[in-house]
Amino acid sequence: MKELSYRDALNEAFIEEMEKDEKIFIIGEDVGIYGGLFQVTKGLFHKFGPDRVMDTPICEETIIGTAVGAALMGFHPVAEISYIDFILLAMDQICNQAAKIIQVTPQKMPLVIRTQAGVGGGVGCHHSQSIEALFCHFPGLQVIMPSSPGDAKGLLKSAIRAGVPVVFIENKKLYDIRGPVPEGEYSVPIGKGEVKREGKDITVIAFSYMVYECIKAAEELEKEGISVEVVDPRTLVPLDFDILLKSVNKTKRALVVHEAVERAGFGAEIATQLNEKVFHVLKGPVSRLCGMNVAIPAIKSLEKVVVPNADSIKQKIKNIFNSVNN
Repeated sequence: MKELSYRDALNEAFIEEMEKDEKIFIIGEDVGIYGGLFQVTKGLFHKFGPDRVMDTPICEETIIGTAVGAALMGFHPVAEISYIDFILLAMDQICNQAAKIIQVTPQKMPLVIRTQAGVGGGVGCHHSQSIEALFCHFPGLQVIMPSSPGDAKGLLKSAIRAGVPVVFIENKKLYDIRGPVPEGEYSVPIGKGEVKREGKDITVIAFSYMVYECIKAAEELEKEGISVEVVDPRTLVPLDFDILLKSVNKTKRALVVHEAVERAGFGAEIATQLNEKVFHVLKGPVSRLCGMNVAIPAIKSLEKVVVPNADSIKQKIKNIFNSVNN
């Protein structure tokens, strides 16, 4: 094992895949000489040239539309949308074209759409949303949200090879996080979750940056006699429901945590499925702890208030154990 930052792990995945397959190219705003808004594509322009690392105008419809067309012609585009908030401008190309083409024709669609979500940096409500649930709603799209450098590299490689449209969502607070990354060739299978921390009293399901806040809360609760298991699905579509069922069958309690607003967030889908499939073993209803149903404020101190953190997760879990039915 070696240790890499989240951004360097993604960069390494690009290098390895682009060296093996000349049909892979990157397209987006400032992905070339500048190296990407978060420096994930740093150095790739000089290594692979302007035909494979393409800067575009600020036009999300053009970025995704070009990538869809290229995928139909046999290329393997990776399109970057700087901040997930602006992906809304390309929803027709993603949801009405890419997602549907592979369902109504035999055509392959080897398309990866990388984007960044989540609060961080006080960049305001137009650069801080978590809207992954939108893409989970459209059949034909796979949705990936890795939390660790090792998962990020392995899942990006799998996404590039998948041959179907993949929305690959990175949290902007993850880029500087460092972690172990396997040496040599490896990939992480799409649709396979992982237990990030074992426990026996309650299952906490989280993805992306929230995994770290949940682990921090779990470590603090361990001192108070509550053993928390943290499960990271890693991919939302397809969802590894087997790993969730196995964990909840063991702990008999479940909490879903995510940054996205609570109303119609993906946590509701997980909670519903758990209540339908393991209701008979649950000691109480599956709970959710999510972002507030408000626009994200631009003040850093208020950012921390509107999304879950270790303290609020810890308190939520204690409330679950203090409730009458638990």
